[in-house]
Order: sequence, then C-alpha cells, then structure tokens
Amino acid sequence: MTCHLVALCFDANDPLRLARFWAGVLSWEMADDPQDGIALLPSDDTGFRLRFLPTQDEKAGQNQMHFDLTSTSLEGQHQTVARSLGLGARHIDIGQRPEEGHVVLADPEGNEFCVIEPGNNFLADCGFIGALACDGSQDVGYFWSEALGWPLVWDQNQETAIRSPHGGPKITWGGPPLMPKTGKNRLHFDLAPPVHGDQQAEVDRLVSLGATRIDIGQGEVSWVVMADPDGHEFCVLTPR
Repeated sequence: MTCHLVALCFDANDPLRLARFWAGVLSWEMADDPQDGIALLPSDDTGFRLRFLPTQDEKAGQNQMHFDLTSTSLEGQHQTVARSLGLGARHIDIGQRPEEGHVVLADPEGNEFCVIEPGNNFLADCGFIGALACDGSQDVGYFWSEALGWPLVWDQNQETAIRSPHGGPKITWGGPPLMPKTGKNRLHFDLAPPVHGDQQAEVDRLVSLGATRIDIGQGEVSWVVMADPDGHEFCVLTPR
C-alpha cells in the first residue's frame, strides 16, 4: 500500500505570519502542528495540509515549487491579486513575458506563486489551487506517480503531471532545463504510510523507486529524510 501526501511544508522565518498570509489567500483554517509549527487545514478537495516550520535560514534563489492559483474570470483574477497584495504579497519578475496572462507574485517571505488567467484549459477542472508547479525531470514525475499511487495526467515533451484520484491540485514537473539547486529546498513534501502501514517498509519501497536517504542534520527524529531522483528533499513520517 502506497503512502499518502500529508502536507506541503514551508520553511519559514516567521511561521505565524506566513501561515496567516496563506490562510487569508486560500480561506483555510489554522491549526496547531505537532512538530512546533503551524498548519493550515484545507477547506476544499486539496487533500493535504500546509505546514509552516521555523528556520533561521534566509531564502536563496527561486523555489523549486510554487502554487498556480486559478481564476474563473478576469475580475476574479484581479480580486485574488488584490487580496494577496493586501495581505503582504508583492509583484515580482521571474522572466515572464508581458503577453502572458498570469500574474507572478511573492508571499511575505519571497515564495513565488502565480495567479492564472481565466480560460486555462489545463487547470479547467481543478479548484482554486490548480497546480503545484515543480522544477523537475520527466523521471521524477514518474517517480512521484509511483510513490503516491497517483496516475499521470500529462506526459508530453518531458513535461509530466499527476493528480490524486480523489481530485485536488495537479502536481506538475516542467522538464529540462532544470534550475540549479541552491541548498535545502524551502518547500518539501511530508509523506506517511497509512495507519496500519510500516514506515521502514515504505522507505525501502521508495528507495527501490529511486529515492535516497539523506542527512540534513536532522538528528534523532521520528521521520526519515529522503531525496527524490532529482535530489529534492522530502520526509516520510510515522504511520497516520
């Protein structure tokens, strides 16, 4: 039995402030987190929570993952942008072209996200979080499809996407050229086996799919830190 995606984790210099920002953007509820962070619980079919974990490290370089937020109208897109700016976001330039219809923003700690224009066919059947867009190879898309048991919903020109059978956002990988990795990723996945599953067996399965165990200085903890075939960190928690 495959593990499930429990959370997308943000390393945050001010977890409470960042959690409040995303709670305001997404209209999700805040909750205490068992690992000294703050969590947001989805109010839709997203299927995983957001966790904000304290770090002293400053953000360096562009993130390897970002949200694509959808719009059903131009007015709705403008409202999302205005709400985000009012909560502390700012416009940024990451090389997008003027003719592109999406708006690129950064949250209060510089984490990039996009507000997509209406009429985007690829995200047409998705909710407000249309996609978690990742930098990554075709092979890493295949890895995560197997790791989570989510089917591929896109596989063309080395670009891949998967989606939970229960709906929610797509997770996409853009293929080459890949961005250089600069230190530990600011965002990472937390996975967990089901309640009656086995953490070590799941770690072994993920290794067989191409993951590796890594040491980022975590010390003696209950979770296992791993990297996917592209070297991006993720954690395997105890069963839940």
